[in-house]
Amino acid sequence: MAEDPAITTIFDGGRATKRHLRKSKVVILSGADAGKEIELTKSEVGGGRSIINDIVLADKAVSGTHFEIRVDDDGYRLVDLGSTNGTFVDDLRVKDVYLAQGTVFRAGHTELQFQPLQEVVEIPLSSKDRFGCVLGSSVKMREIFATLEKVAPTDLTAMITGETGTGKELVARSLHDMSKRTSKPFIVLDCGAIPKDLIESTLFGHEKGAFTGAISQNKGCFEQANGGTIFLDEIGELDIGLQPKLLRVLENRELKRVGGDRTIKVDVRVLAATNRDCRQMVNNGTFREDLYFRLSVITINNPPLRERKEDIPQLVHHFLADVAARRNMSLNIAVDAMTALVGYDWPGNVRELRNVIERTASLCDSPTITRPDLSLGQMSGGGFSVASPNPIGGSSPGVAAPADWALDPNLLLPGVSFKEAKQKVLDLFESKYLAALLERNKGNVTRSAHEAGLTRYHLRELLKRHGLTNK
Repeated sequence: MAEDPAITTIFDGGRATKRHLRKSKVVILSGADAGKEIELTKSEVGGGRSIINDIVLADKAVSGTHFEIRVDDDGYRLVDLGSTNGTFVDDLRVKDVYLAQGTVFRAGHTELQFQPLQEVVEIPLSSKDRFGCVLGSSVKMREIFATLEKVAPTDLTAMITGETGTGKELVARSLHDMSKRTSKPFIVLDCGAIPKDLIESTLFGHEKGAFTGAISQNKGCFEQANGGTIFLDEIGELDIGLQPKLLRVLENRELKRVGGDRTIKVDVRVLAATNRDCRQMVNNGTFREDLYFRLSVITINNPPLRERKEDIPQLVHHFLADVAARRNMSLNIAVDAMTALVGYDWPGNVRELRNVIERTASLCDSPTITRPDLSLGQMSGGGFSVASPNPIGGSSPGVAAPADWALDPNLLLPGVSFKEAKQKVLDLFESKYLAALLERNKGNVTRSAHEAGLTRYHLRELLKRHGLTNK
């Protein structure tokens, strides 16, 4: 493999301009699909029984999403996706292994042989170091930008995946801003932040009297986004019972409000995002296969910041410039500080980096940020040491106890279910957050909704739920 790598980066004048992905194929040697050959022309190819896979197998002993073949700089990796019956090479069950030419592996009762080919697929890289408000000069990001540049002018539905803090909403917003719908609404709905009993009316609206508390007609997020884009954040949190209704709207671009019988046409582009593995959720039966298939016409995978550390200096200077503009002053960063930032793994990704820069720039005494400034005395070795929360009832000098509304010790007693405890904590948080939000904005719902990143309708529903409508 070393002489003929799976993927090669092509440089021109010292700058990467494109990548060459060596094609490969999988030959099915035995099982229900024996004799089939599937050519692989992407850097990630999934196999399993579900139609969401590139390699669809009829074998009933194969999981819905069983394995994946991934290409990286070291070759072709076979990765088991938590399958029920396992993935085997030479009768050894494997989780993650590099494939050699001619390797035979087994999923369920099906034997497959991996064969690299001589042809290559050219993967373009964008000539730009940003797409809309998303920044990055790394090869990984410019490969994503090249895809986004093609996708943005279309109305294709896209699924944006990636860890928390990688900027999935920024990608969605940039797709909208760079599309022909840019002058129309961009509506964000966080599917994980809405109570189960409100999600349907939030999405599709309701008629007056449709349920207790429905004192007037309300348009849902899809109607509010008409002509523009709706961004369904944390789509993996959407209740399984509502998924068929969302699927019908995606397929027919029409809906009925809760309590109504009139069909309403909507013209919207749909973007979704999740930090969960929806393919595994399809396996588990908690996410509909057909909905996943409908949402992931295009899949954009945001890499974590630790996999594109060469982008950190660009991001740091961007965040510093933003803070400097707001404070009307000049800010810069010392070499030792930048070295520390690049050496950290950033579990919170770009969001954590931005927060560190904004906090440090606001608190440091000099216009030049140095290494000691970054952690405010909490630097340790090559990275940041973060103080751990105290156990319930514990305390230590210099560490604040949890806020009294954040966690009630009674929720940890026997007989309290996880779901019940979690809902009580969320209810307390929402009530405190919303009260503070309204107070900051002097009761103005429009300004409050804008600050919180919610629609006015969603915010009003939450306020009613917590009895804050008169505040």
